[in-house]
Amino acid sequence: MRLAKYLAHSGIASRRKAESIIARGRVTVGGEVVTDPARDVGEGDDVRVDGSPVTVEAHEVWAVNKPAGVVSTAREPGSRPAVVELVRSDARLYPVGRLDADSTGLLLLTNNGELANRLTHPRYEVPKAYRAVLRRPVSERDMRRLASGIELDDGPTAPAEAHRLGEREIELILREGRNRQVRRMAEAVDNEVISLRRVRFGSIELGDLPKGTARRLSTDEVSRLWEDAQP
Repeated sequence: MRLAKYLAHSGIASRRKAESIIARGRVTVGGEVVTDPARDVGEGDDVRVDGSPVTVEAHEVWAVNKPAGVVSTAREPGSRPAVVELVRSDARLYPVGRLDADSTGLLLLTNNGELANRLTHPRYEVPKAYRAVLRRPVSERDMRRLASGIELDDGPTAPAEAHRLGEREIELILREGRNRQVRRMAEAVDNEVISLRRVRFGSIELGDLPKGTARRLSTDEVSRLWEDAQP
């Protein structure tokens, strides 16, 4: 197995982040620093990150209802709480994608780097549903613009599903994951997001999971996520 994939399967990080860790010279195999993520390794090899041995742990996937003010990181160097602190698990979990600190709702955490990579890679177009309360009512023209694609500073957005839920509340279903995308799309139609909540990631729905709590996904739910991320 390639080294980057081995680290991802061991719960160290997603495969892309594992490649960065390797490139920075933080990984040794048999006592030697390795900077090639394609290096083949096996379970019998002594693989270490920052001197700590890497062992393969059982995979877990958790759904969290993230409150506002909690950051979507495995660790937070500042005073704000990190989302992993909401999960009671000894596994080395990390978020699948991100929600900005002010946003709430469904966030998946896992130690399965391959699954995390699939769920967040643009190639697989896994849908994510967001409900936003806006500063002012949104017109039918703006709803059509949100659905058909909007020019942002990093290029046009892909077509999305846009549904009106109330005078100032909408639901957007996106298949891409740009930074602060829903908020930027609202700004592009001369509006502003007051509150933003993710209610679905692939086939997993937030449902009635209380804010600030987490639940471990069942084997069937994890299987459905793999199906969501098929090419």
